[in-house]
Amino acid sequence: MAENESPENETPAPEVEETPAAKRPRRAAPRKGGGPSKEAGPSASPLTVSAYDGTGTEAGEARLPESVFGQTPNMAVMHQAYVRQLANARQGTAATKTRSLVRGGGAKPYRQKGTGRARHGSTREPSMVGGATVFGPQPRSYAQRMPRKMRRLALRSALSVKASEGLVTVVEGFAMEEPKTKEMVRLLAGVGVDETGTALLVLPAANDVVARSANNLPWAKVVLAQNLSLYDIFTHDRLVIAKDALQLLEENLAS
Repeated sequence: MAENESPENETPAPEVEETPAAKRPRRAAPRKGGGPSKEAGPSASPLTVSAYDGTGTEAGEARLPESVFGQTPNMAVMHQAYVRQLANARQGTAATKTRSLVRGGGAKPYRQKGTGRARHGSTREPSMVGGATVFGPQPRSYAQRMPRKMRRLALRSALSVKASEGLVTVVEGFAMEEPKTKEMVRLLAGVGVDETGTALLVLPAANDVVARSANNLPWAKVVLAQNLSLYDIFTHDRLVIAKDALQLLEENLAS
């Protein structure tokens, strides 16, 4: 029994030596965020991009205006502007015929009583084959209005996103004397754009030679700086901006 057992028969527990707090291994605290550590050194500014000449050869670097390409993106305004542009592109011409617009049906199809069938007064009722449509679409305008400052903010946000992703290239000029698709392909290949991606060429003014050279390329599009839209920015991988167009973008979008 437990009362007859002597304390001499009990096995003493081994003594555990406590480790001083200074000798205990410390776990490294996880670093917040997924960016590079401080030892990796500062990264290059996204506003400094490569500049190319008219033949697609790298010719130094160019500085993008911070007031346009260095802003904090506003996702809500960008989404609103994008939806507005898609809505304004709708024609709104879908239409169906109501009972008053369907031809025929003036005479009562059969007498009111005695046939055993439901009562009908016209063969153009919505329940009849060939009849009208109830609550169908009618011509309307899908246009949405948006303040000018919000539209400019959306464009600055989209351009800043492209610049932060390193998808903006500056070309000093297009050295083309006549429309040549091969020269345009060679130029875009020099700046890092091929058939696997899409390019948006932004010009300061209309240039028929450049436009005709890119017309046969389904993955390239030419727009003017004053006509730059959010849809074009989102649907193209890389922006190839003429150097003279940077000043126009800064004048139009900075405020």
